[in-house]
Amino acid sequence: MGDKLRVNPDWMSHLPDELLDVSLWNLAIPGSHDSMSFCLDLSSPVVKSESWLLKVVDRLAPCWTRPCVFRWATTEQAVLSHQCDLGIRFLDLRIARKSTECIKLFFAHGIYTWITVKQEALEELATWLDAHPKEIVIICCSHFSSLTLSDHIQLVDYIVSLFGPKLCSSQDCPTLRSCWSKHQQIIVSYGNQEMVQHHPELWTEIPYWYADSTDPKKVIAYLEAQKRKGRPTGFYICGLNLTENIPFVFLHPFQNMRKITTKALAVLLGWVGEQRPGPEVGNINIICCDFVGVSDFCDCVIGLNYKGR
Repeated sequence: MGDKLRVNPDWMSHLPDELLDVSLWNLAIPGSHDSMSFCLDLSSPVVKSESWLLKVVDRLAPCWTRPCVFRWATTEQAVLSHQCDLGIRFLDLRIARKSTECIKLFFAHGIYTWITVKQEALEELATWLDAHPKEIVIICCSHFSSLTLSDHIQLVDYIVSLFGPKLCSSQDCPTLRSCWSKHQQIIVSYGNQEMVQHHPELWTEIPYWYADSTDPKKVIAYLEAQKRKGRPTGFYICGLNLTENIPFVFLHPFQNMRKITTKALAVLLGWVGEQRPGPEVGNINIICCDFVGVSDFCDCVIGLNYKGR
């Protein structure tokens, strides 16, 4: 199914003129959840920030624990550049240090990835941005399992050095036209307030609404309840991702995250089709989903920008 999907590598540059001066947080933007989970390492131990019970089980029976975590923690299947080609413009990057002996930083979701943060993932994104000068990507760096202050300083310095003038300042109210005029292409949300306070290039962590459930109807009910309370100022995310717990995993030994997500997509994408972007109560901004390459999720979200135009 994913092989037949239409790609949207330059969809922002094709939006109508009346949307070019709209704040980016009032557009509909497709995003991927746990964007780097396509490269989880089966030989990796469980992440240090996981529960003590899971870490104990991993020490006793890694041959069972790690494949199980892999099945449920894998939420994407394509590299960042291909996700961007599909139309994804929000990337959820959960960063971790494996051990005090290892100086490289990796990504993590239950277990660690085999791809590193700096020389592989972020450089791939920088190359993609060079090839698509009118596209703006939002990245959310978060979780930071076992990172030290020194790690944060080095990571932020690397981000600023790598993206340089492409970084959109958190003091701005970015629109497509304003970003194009300044040749800015990337917004970095960073989940460490101390670093944000010292770097105007970094944005505070973006609110992410998600329901702690494997039931798509409960996910939708939760998002609707949140929307009725009023939308946050600036960027915010509605997460369509399903969330399992340990009892669910034990009761469904032949399932995995892809299977339950695929089964739920009809309901979830039906809800997406009913949404509208904008500043009013009930309007959406960023919508994130798992396995963005197995459905027309990106087309659905991008299409919301044309509603009522």
